[in-house]
Amino acid sequence: MNSSRDNIRGALLMMATMAAYTLNDACMKAIGSRLPLFESVFLRGVLTTAALAVMAWWMGAFRMAIPAGQWRLVGLRAFAETAAALFYFKALFNMELANVIAILQALPLTVTLAAALFMREPLGWRRMLAIVIGFLGVLLIVRPGLEGFNAFSVYALISVLFVTLRDLTVRRMAPEVPSVLVAVVTTAAVGIAGLAGVFFEDWKPLDHQTAGLLGLATVFIIAGSLLSVMMMRVGDIAFVTLFRYTSLIWALVIGWFFFAEWPDAMTLAGSAIVVATGIFTLWRAARARRARVREA
Repeated sequence: MNSSRDNIRGALLMMATMAAYTLNDACMKAIGSRLPLFESVFLRGVLTTAALAVMAWWMGAFRMAIPAGQWRLVGLRAFAETAAALFYFKALFNMELANVIAILQALPLTVTLAAALFMREPLGWRRMLAIVIGFLGVLLIVRPGLEGFNAFSVYALISVLFVTLRDLTVRRMAPEVPSVLVAVVTTAAVGIAGLAGVFFEDWKPLDHQTAGLLGLATVFIIAGSLLSVMMMRVGDIAFVTLFRYTSLIWALVIGWFFFAEWPDAMTLAGSAIVVATGIFTLWRAARARRARVREA
């Protein structure tokens, strides 16, 4: 009974996490119509870094000793997250919210494939077939060379590649590296990249509404980070992770309600394929892990 209850709690936390992240994206998309890209990234980076730094100080993360080799991984993760954020926001500012989120759902597929290629993690033919079918679903969303193609969808795909690099880097980090410290370094790196870019843009003054949206984006991204930590501590991860795809539902609702956006039939079909293959891939991975544990 406790296991079932924990799974429900974990699933609810995952859905809340996805809602927070999607609401952050919605706020940033609204900001993108008011401010240039790098100014938006810089201002959100300042607010987020300040909030996370206070949390890290309160948790004593700055006093923890981290091996020198781990700092290289922290730096690589910060670079990957910075590149992913810049490409992602460029796509987000110029595409429908649900379309960008749908492309991002390919992440479990790319991480699984990259882990097999670069970290020699086992990958059976069933998951390989699911990955191929999932990428075909991505092509339905992106539609290269066809009517309805949006060049900014390429930026979303590049963002997925950098997020894959970020997640593989995290897998190599030692458990003693504080997650909140990694988050501080990462958000600071993203903010610095935004600062470097503002010199090539015309700075626009903030009005009250834009400042409010920035504040909301900061609240949502911090909430998402905290909820994701809570989520990892309850329930079966293999079960809880499946609910990450609720972000697409949130994106559809928010896009329709706030931006008057609704994807066409081909995009919805591609999204369904990506989600289905992603769920299958996660399920097969969990099953393989359980089989290895039983053999051990």
